[in-house]
Amino acid sequence: MFAMFLLLSHLLFNPARDLLEKRQAYIKEQLEKAAKEKQDAIEFKAEYDEKLKAVDKEAEQILSQTRKNAVKRENEIVDEAKAEAARIVDRANHDIELEKSKVKDDVKKEMVSVATVMAEKIVASSLDEEKQSQLIADTLEEMGEETWLS
Repeated sequence: MFAMFLLLSHLLFNPARDLLEKRQAYIKEQLEKAAKEKQDAIEFKAEYDEKLKAVDKEAEQILSQTRKNAVKRENEIVDEAKAEAARIVDRANHDIELEKSKVKDDVKKEMVSVATVMAEKIVASSLDEEKQSQLIADTLEEMGEETWLS
């Protein structure tokens, strides 16, 4: 029986022990592989987090620069608008001055014309004072009071 036990032990227990040892080695290998993959995942996550921080920082810098450029452009547009408004006002003032000058010239011409008409009437009539006063009154009435008031 002892011989049979040794024979069975050798035939059954050794293969079972080998099978268990192989299984144990496989499990150990799988655990080591899982631990390595976990470590790789941790390192990858850390690397990913660093890259994400760098991208966030770069995006913030781009936004900041864009804001600065927008403010600068806004100021340029406002300055251009102010300059254009000043040019328009200057042009309008110049046009007003030209119109005033034209009106003054027209008034002078009208006054010369009235004076000429008066002189013709005075010369045409006798130079007595009563007729002259009447002539001036008639001329003023023809021209109207508004001409002299404005």
